[in-house]
Amino acid sequence: MATKTDNQKAWFFVLPVVVLVAFNALIPLMTVVNYSVQETFGNNLFFWEGVGWFEQVLHSERFHAALGRQLMFTGIILAIEIPLGVAIALTMPRQGPWVPVCLVLMALPLLIPWNVVGSMWNIFALPEIGLLGRAINAMGIDYNYTQQPLAAWFTVILMDVWHWTSLVVLLAYAGLISIPDAYYQAAKIDGAKAWAVFRHIQLPKMKRVLTIAILLRFIDSFMIYTEPFVLTGGGPGNSTTFLSIDLVKIALGQFDLGPAGAMSLIYFVITLLVSWVFYTLMTRDDPK
Repeated sequence: MATKTDNQKAWFFVLPVVVLVAFNALIPLMTVVNYSVQETFGNNLFFWEGVGWFEQVLHSERFHAALGRQLMFTGIILAIEIPLGVAIALTMPRQGPWVPVCLVLMALPLLIPWNVVGSMWNIFALPEIGLLGRAINAMGIDYNYTQQPLAAWFTVILMDVWHWTSLVVLLAYAGLISIPDAYYQAAKIDGAKAWAVFRHIQLPKMKRVLTIAILLRFIDSFMIYTEPFVLTGGGPGNSTTFLSIDLVKIALGQFDLGPAGAMSLIYFVITLLVSWVFYTLMTRDDPK
């Protein structure tokens, strides 16, 4: 009986891309590491600081507050967008002329640049001239996201849900259309209800694409910067100053390169660790 041999020659085609990406990633990373362990007063004069900046960041109430806001924002986003995206995907047609129409409509928000999304919602939610702002105030609700922290949070979350739920929809829809019709026919013969079909057929078959969706949305929402910065600038006060916005303020606003470098590395490690935990928990029952 002939045995199958693995052909590893394809790595020769991938290797140049891997080397190029690694080079482009390592050079900026080494620059950040360099700043994180040194102090500079200009004129290219550097003084060894060691782990002092890391200790300062980890003991900073400002960092803890920004991290708390970031975790809360990411948790809210995942709790809304994942179930909503799956629900919308379940209602989309599987065949017929409306399929491409629905797919194009779902993809449209993803094609808009991030800074344009922030600018659109900045105007859309203004209490005086914005359609959303005027509509909410017309209902008797005092709404002004430029002055009210709760309104600012509502607007940022609504903007992100509008912008990124489509990604979850498209991934979930791809998982749904890949399910063979034989599963649905067997469920129909057994008299299974819609909830039973979803729980025992659709949800397990969507597990892999939902894992990708959760990881992508976690990473994107945890590193969000452009949209909330354009919309609120991190305000009012510091109510929407997430980790990324606070990091830019420290690095460019205050020009504290040492603390900014240390905070960047801590930010990077937190993102990697939480992503690894998510992936491990969601794939622990998969067959090896």
